[in-house]
Amino acid sequence: MITPDWCPGCGDYGILTALKMALKELGIPPEKSVVVSGIGCSAKTVHYIDAYGVHTLHGRPLAIAQGIKLANPDLNVVAVAGDGDALGIGAGHFVGAGRRNVDLLYLVFDNEVYGMTKGQASPTLALGARPKSLPRPNIQGKVNPLLMALAAGFTFIARGFAFDVQGLKTLIKKGIEHQGLAIIDVLQPCPTYNDLHTRAYYAERTYDLAETGYDPELPAEADAALVASKMASFTAKALEWEPRIPVGIFWQQRLPTFEARLAELDPNYTRLPPAKRPASRDLGPLLAEHRL
Repeated sequence: MITPDWCPGCGDYGILTALKMALKELGIPPEKSVVVSGIGCSAKTVHYIDAYGVHTLHGRPLAIAQGIKLANPDLNVVAVAGDGDALGIGAGHFVGAGRRNVDLLYLVFDNEVYGMTKGQASPTLALGARPKSLPRPNIQGKVNPLLMALAAGFTFIARGFAFDVQGLKTLIKKGIEHQGLAIIDVLQPCPTYNDLHTRAYYAERTYDLAETGYDPELPAEADAALVASKMASFTAKALEWEPRIPVGIFWQQRLPTFEARLAELDPNYTRLPPAKRPASRDLGPLLAEHRL
């Protein structure tokens, strides 16, 4: 593997370490894991981990990751992207993926700037904020990744802090174990371009939701009143920022995965997914044989 070359003090090191620890503790062999990235500082992750890696295009890691998982459901698939990759150019794929609930984990490296291209404002930088990389305050409003994920349909929604490696490792393990589409928005300080939300800033403000008695689970049999109550609690916590920032699991819902829905349409899908079917140029007999 290549030695990481992120800037000294970058939060990406903590995320990489937490991901490696999570995969190790879950006992997932390298040949059973695929990490998919887009473009940007976070995209280098695939080169620094002992697993299959696919370094794709800007805004496209989630699209490619879904294809890999649906082609071979036996694989553990983790997509990684920066906040601009995920919520800017990749926003359309973000929403589309939420509708499907494919069983994979999306790790968003959220530092509020485009670190690889000199620190322009990303979709998660607040209106009026001015990190040292900007000549004037940001004139666009921010996207809240957690609220956007709930609206899109993600069934596991969490936030972590890059320098709380143990806590982030635990979140990653739970996100991988969740049956469905999981997202972890990782607060990831950029020491080179963002002097507003530093490691010290987050360390002084973050607190664990679990320690407050917050319950992220939405029961499958929940009625309308319970759903409304849960969504109100989620929204309040997702919007909370000053003086304290919650981290942990905000939302978890058990719904059929896209793979399960495909299996209902094609009885052979689970036994013989696309990646394990014989290649053939003559698609007619192939489709007939496998009842697609």
